[in-house]
Amino acid sequence: MAKFDPAQFVREVRTETARVTWPSRKETLVTTGIVLALSALAAVFFLVVDQLIQLAMSYVFRI
Repeated sequence: MAKFDPAQFVREVRTETARVTWPSRKETLVTTGIVLALSALAAVFFLVVDQLIQLAMSYVFRI
């Protein structure tokens, strides 16, 4: 079994993070905005669907 060397681990992590292509600030903000907008759209969609199902069920059980 290999011996664990914390210093070597930190060096390897630094090397790997240097290779990562990080998004720009603008890309991050645009992506965040899209995620928030789509989440809000999904919330509104499910609200409408839930209201329609509630209306249908109240109609069915009122009969």
